[in-house]
Amino acid sequence: MSTTFDSGAIAQAIVAAHGLRFGAITSAPVSAPNFSSDDPVYRGAKRACSALGFIEIDAECLALAWTAQTQRLSSFDAALWPDAPEDFGMRPFPPTARDDAFPPCPERLGLYAVLPDAKWVGRMARAGVPTVQLRFKSDDSAAIEREVQAAVEEVRGTGALLFINDHWRAAIAAGAYGIHLGQEDLDALSPDELAQLRASGLRLGVSTHGYAEMVRADKVSPSYIAMGAVYPTTLKKMATAPQGVARLGAYARLLRGYPQVGIGGIDAVRLPEVLATGVGSIAVVRALVAADAPEATAAEWIAAIDAAAGK
Repeated sequence: MSTTFDSGAIAQAIVAAHGLRFGAITSAPVSAPNFSSDDPVYRGAKRACSALGFIEIDAECLALAWTAQTQRLSSFDAALWPDAPEDFGMRPFPPTARDDAFPPCPERLGLYAVLPDAKWVGRMARAGVPTVQLRFKSDDSAAIEREVQAAVEEVRGTGALLFINDHWRAAIAAGAYGIHLGQEDLDALSPDELAQLRASGLRLGVSTHGYAEMVRADKVSPSYIAMGAVYPTTLKKMATAPQGVARLGAYARLLRGYPQVGIGGIDAVRLPEVLATGVGSIAVVRALVAADAPEATAAEWIAAIDAAAGK
């Protein structure tokens, strides 16, 4: 039991077991700035996770999971990285069995192209890209409605699944397949707005950047969860450091009841190691729109993803 150990020994044991995998900045655990419990497993795990480079909210989330895991198993095992949903306070899996679950989408969404306008959406849909997202940036509500409606028309008859980034009301009105929200957008929804979105029948995808955000996303039982940024990206300023494939693999094991999308800095060279984590979909932003031959590039990515999936 946890009372057999002191927090310092627990912290050292966790870092020794996982430091190489997660790339510990230092071999000696650092003190975490805040503790919410005196439990030695919790305190040791939080020190260790801080030393392994996890930000405060994720170190706290992991420390609580280590404590729950130790209590559930009646023993502490430094080698056993937490990956059971119940230890993170999540409701029973699979999420699709929950009464409040958003409609399901394919477990493997394949190549997921994030695109700037409706014309690009149509171009990649006709090229055979299975999942496309319209990420249209504008403050003009009429322009947004026109672009979302145009994107819906562009994918008609192609078989591509169309998600709309952020503009959920326009997506409902236009009859899109789904909506994708970031954490801040999800948090901004009132209970009534969330209920309206769920009642619309649209699929919901949510962006996450670590354990705490994954737990938050799970509370609404979305259709899929996106995880990143896996590698450095210059597309936008990220609140967290690149996650890397070791963390991505750990996230994928925890979220194995969800369709999963890896995103952020993934290129053709890095593709195999990302797919090896078990993530069933790879989102790309610049890889297609910046390519000399977007259709040929899309075909190469689709073939590589299908091969990894055994198709």
